Amino acid sequence: MVIYGVALLAGCMMLGLMVGDLLGQVLGIDANLGGVGIAMLLLIFSTGYLKARGKLPEATVSGINFWNAMYIPIVVAMAASQNVAAAFSGGLVALLGGALAVVLGLALVPVLAGKPTRAPAAADGPTARAESLSPRTANR
Repeated sequence: MVIYGVALLAGCMMLGLMVGDLLGQVLGIDANLGGVGIAMLLLIFSTGYLKARGKLPEATVSGINFWNAMYIPIVVAMAASQNVAAAFSGGLVALLGGALAVVLGLALVPVLAGKPTRAPAAADGPTARAESLSPRTANR
C-alpha cells in the first residue's frame, strides 16, 4: 500500500533527524549534523534491502516516490539555506571554505566522469570517430 511507503519514509526521516541531533550533541554543537542526509541514506539502504528480499510491493514504492518528489527536496533546500545563513554570519573563513569546496567539486567533475579516448590523427570519418570512443561514451 502507498501508506507503507510514506510510513517508511517518515520513519527514516525521524531516525535520521534523531541521529543528526545526537551527533551534534556528541560533538558539542547545538545543531543537527546531517540528519536529512542520514535519513536519505537510511531510506536508500532500507528500500534496497526490502527490494532484494521481495518485500517491497510496487504500491509502497509509489508512496516513497511521491514524497521523494515532494518533501525531501524541500527539506534539503531549507537545510541548505540555513547553512548559507550560518556561513554568512560565520565570517570570511566560512565563505572561503564554501567557495573552495565548490571550486574543487567543479574541478573534479572531469576527473570522476572520465575522458573519452581520441581517434588517431590519420583516421578520419564518422566510423573512425565512433570506433575511437570508449564503450562507456559510444552508446550515449
